Amino acid sequence: MKNSSENNIHILNQCWHFIVHLRWHYQLFILSGGFLLGGVLSAELNVQLYLQQFLNVHLLLFGGATAYNSYWDKDEGPIGGLANPPEMERWMWGASLLVQLLGLMLATVAGWIYTMVYLCSIIFFWLYSTPLARWKSRPIKSLIAIGISTGFNSVLLGYLAAGNRVLSISIVLAAIGVSLMLLSLYPISQIYQQEEDQRRGDQTFAIQYGKSGVLHFFEGAFFSGLFLITAVLYGMHSGLALVFGIIGITIELWVRYRITSLTAKQDDYQQVMQIKYSTSMGFVLFLFFVLLLKHTTIEEISVVADLLLR
Repeated sequence: MKNSSENNIHILNQCWHFIVHLRWHYQLFILSGGFLLGGVLSAELNVQLYLQQFLNVHLLLFGGATAYNSYWDKDEGPIGGLANPPEMERWMWGASLLVQLLGLMLATVAGWIYTMVYLCSIIFFWLYSTPLARWKSRPIKSLIAIGISTGFNSVLLGYLAAGNRVLSISIVLAAIGVSLMLLSLYPISQIYQQEEDQRRGDQTFAIQYGKSGVLHFFEGAFFSGLFLITAVLYGMHSGLALVFGIIGITIELWVRYRITSLTAKQDDYQQVMQIKYSTSMGFVLFLFFVLLLKHTTIEEISVVADLLLR
């Protein structure tokens, strides 16, 4: 009886560890900006479909991909969103794939184009993590995989989930902008992971180009992405573009200052997480607010909507 009880507790602990590795807080608070921007760029919003696919993308697609990557990384030190990652078990490899495939099935209700974009992200996540390809271990390939799967496609998925069926050039340009802004922060998290990455033999961007390379890449990619998104927004809502641009430049200056204080050791973990959460949450909250302004009829905020969305 005692052994049975201990086994049940052990199984429950493993299940909890798997849920922890989905890192849902990380997906929702750091990676949701692109999907939200897709809704902001849409003239209409299918609220039910949009909310359903928002949860699908961030909980199942991104969550499953993160757990899949954790299985192959087998990190012992801090990783994005987890200071002390629990040990991964063999069954979690299959479970992480099943979570993504469940999401793919749910994606079919949004149409075949949406489903193909969703599948494309799964493929790039697989290429990023699996030992058969391990794009994560190559600086440029890792940027391509993350840029498309998490940045570019998230905007397309958000725009399509809003109820659209045709992708215009402006949406594509905004998606490129999101990819660049997302990628500008990506190598920063590699700074504190260099010891773990070197142990696995991964030649990451931070290892190959160092902290100065990470800083210069951030400056170029962040500003280029900010420019593209602001330009697209300006073509729709000049007031919104102005506010977005000011917020973006302010964040860029703050992040640049914070990067210079990093030491390239695991002690940087808390600082890097502060940078990523503060930066991403700033954009996420702003875009969520604009989404409400544009697609709701709350009378109390109509004045603000008139100013931003004219």
